[in-house]
Amino acid sequence: MDTMKKMMLVGVSLLLCQFASAQRRPSTLVSTDVQADNSVIFRIKAPDAQKVSVSGTWPRALGNMLPMIKKDSIFEVKVGPMPSDMYEYEFIVDGIPALDPNSSLVTRDGAWIQGAFFVPGAEADVYDTKQVPHGTMTSVWYNSPSIGMERKMNIYTPAGYEKGKKKYPVMYLLHGGGGDEEVWLSRGRANYILDNLIAAGKAEPMIVVITNGNPNTPGAPLSRPQAMNKTLAPGIGSMASGVFEKSLVADVIPYIEQNYRVISDANHRAITGFSMGGYQTQNITNAHPTMFKYIGVMSMGLFSSALRGPNTYDKAAHVAQLKAVQASQPKVYWIGMGNHDFLYDSGVKLRALYDEVGLKYSYRENEGTHDWNSWRMYLKEFSQLCFK
Repeated sequence: MDTMKKMMLVGVSLLLCQFASAQRRPSTLVSTDVQADNSVIFRIKAPDAQKVSVSGTWPRALGNMLPMIKKDSIFEVKVGPMPSDMYEYEFIVDGIPALDPNSSLVTRDGAWIQGAFFVPGAEADVYDTKQVPHGTMTSVWYNSPSIGMERKMNIYTPAGYEKGKKKYPVMYLLHGGGGDEEVWLSRGRANYILDNLIAAGKAEPMIVVITNGNPNTPGAPLSRPQAMNKTLAPGIGSMASGVFEKSLVADVIPYIEQNYRVISDANHRAITGFSMGGYQTQNITNAHPTMFKYIGVMSMGLFSSALRGPNTYDKAAHVAQLKAVQASQPKVYWIGMGNHDFLYDSGVKLRALYDEVGLKYSYRENEGTHDWNSWRMYLKEFSQLCFK
C-alpha cells in the first residue's frame, strides 16, 4: 500500500472516530439555521476535532472555506446575508471534507456529493417543493444501436399527461462532464423548476428528456468498468467524441417520438445543456440545423483546441454550419455565462464568431462561476422562452 493510500485511510478512520457521537444526531442541533435577514448559522458537533471550516456555493463576496468557532463540542459560524437561492455546502473537519451528519438534504453531481439548503425568497421558490400540480418522473431504458448498448434516461411529463390525449413539445436537457442522467434532478431540481413555472403560467407544459451524455456507460452510476464501451476513451473524452450526439438524433429522439405524445417538429423541440452538454448542444444543432427552433448553450464557449485535439478545428466548416443554423431561423438561440467562469474567454470567442457570421442570439451574463447556482437559474430562464 503506497503512502498516499495509507494517509487517506488514516484520515477516514480519524473522521469516523470524530463523528461517532455525532451519528446519534442530537435533535436540538440545527446545522443550517437560516435567520430572518437571510444570513445562515452553520453548526456541526465534532467534539474531538481541532479545526473545522465550512465551504459552500454562496456568492464569492461572502468568502469561502470559512473557519468555524468551537463552543463546547459545537463548531459554529454565521455567513451572509445571502440572496434567495438553493446552495450546496460541506464541512472540512481537520482537513477532510465531510457531509453534514444532521441533514438529509444532499445533492450529487457525479462523485461530488454535498449538503444543500434553501434561503427563502423568489429564487428559492422556483427550486423548492410547492403545493402545485406535479409532473411525473420516469426512468426509461432504451436501445441505442449507435452506441451499442441499452441506456437509461429520465423523462419528465407534465401534470395531467397520463390522463389526457394532448400532445406536448419536448426539451432535451443535457448535463456536463462527470455527470449523468440523475444530476439535473438531484442538483439541478429540473422537475421542481418545471412544476413551479408551469403552475405559475410562466412556462408552457412540456416533456423534458434528461439523457446520460457519457456514451461509455449505460447510466448512473458511471464508474462501472464492466459496463463501459471499451472502444471509447475513458472519462470526459468519451463525451467529446461525438458519439452521444449521433445517438441522441438516431436513437433518443425517435424513441421519444414513438413512445410519447409529442409534437414532432422543429417548432416544438428545444435542446440545452451546460458545460460539456453545451458543447454537445452546439454539435447537434450545427449538424442538424433544422431540427430545433429553441437552442440554449450554458457555460460553454468556442470549444478549445486542447480538447478537440491538435489541428482539428476547421473554421470554414464551422462557419458553414453556423450559416445553415442562421438560415433555419431559430426562434431562440440563448447563451448563458457566469462572469467568473473559467470558460468565460471561450464564450467571448464564441459570440465573436456568431457576430462575424451574423447568427442572432440572446446573451445572459450573471455574477457566477461554473456552478449549479447559474445552471438552475439558466434552466429557469431558458424554459420560459421555449414554445411561446
